[in-house]
Amino acid sequence: MSAMSQKLQKVLAQSSFAGIYHLPHSDCKALKQAALALGYGWLQTDFGDSREIAAILKKIGKDLRLPDWYGANYDALADCLTDLSWNTAPGYVLLISGADEIHARDSAAFDTLNEVLAGVIENWQEANIPFWVFYDGRPNGLAPLPTLTPQ
Repeated sequence: MSAMSQKLQKVLAQSSFAGIYHLPHSDCKALKQAALALGYGWLQTDFGDSREIAAILKKIGKDLRLPDWYGANYDALADCLTDLSWNTAPGYVLLISGADEIHARDSAAFDTLNEVLAGVIENWQEANIPFWVFYDGRPNGLAPLPTLTPQ
């Protein structure tokens, strides 16, 4: 495991920090290694060249292999991500790539998507299960990853 993976594993283990962040250094491989080392469920989607939120919501459903009843809308996304009984784990990490286009073209849709994801995170926090969301791309106002001070 790389030094970056070990660092990320320490951060991911601090469930109180779970939230929506920009992934520094585009280190997707290290993030995945850290998540899997903790036994967390790994979820990944790439918006690719999708420019409309409807296409993005469909892409999320396909990439995450959401249930057949997923309706490719915000409410259905929240419902599916708050009931991961088909993928039980002590925590979850969702990596989102390719979001720069939708953020630039439709910031309201991007903000609404993040509101939905924030609600998902809160729901899991009530069960003491961390749900992390990372964007791989330009920071665009997203929070930086928390750092831990040595103890």
